[in-house]
Amino acid sequence: MEAGPHDTDQQRRDALSPAPGLSPDGPDAPDDPGVISGEVEVELRPARRLRVWQLAPIVMLAVTGSLMFGFPLAFGTGGGGPVIAMLGLLIGCCAAGWGVMAARRVGHTWPGLPPRGSGERPDWRVLLLYAVVVAVVVGLAVWRVARLR
Repeated sequence: MEAGPHDTDQQRRDALSPAPGLSPDGPDAPDDPGVISGEVEVELRPARRLRVWQLAPIVMLAVTGSLMFGFPLAFGTGGGGPVIAMLGLLIGCCAAGWGVMAARRVGHTWPGLPPRGSGERPDWRVLLLYAVVVAVVVGLAVWRVARLR
């Protein structure tokens, strides 16, 4: 609308003013980076991660178990070597299980498996792969301890 000789001052101001919702420097959208608002988004739930008091006993058990398992295998100490090694293997496996349960409690999942509470079924091939890997590792450990005699 052009301002002509017969237009009033109000019509001229309406023609020059921006459309509703626009300021002279652009749109007044909340996601516009140029617009500064007083609102701050804060996550109310704390981050789900393992705390030091959860990790410390798991790490201590794992270190103790691996040393008990590793020293008789490496140095072949006396007649109690296989017993100490199997006890170390048991303690190490307990630490691993404790770590898995603590991680599951804070919401972590194994790679390839659906998140907890999603309602999805895990793929049977991934479960089979995990079972085979665990069986091979346990089989090799028991075979190595049995060879200590």
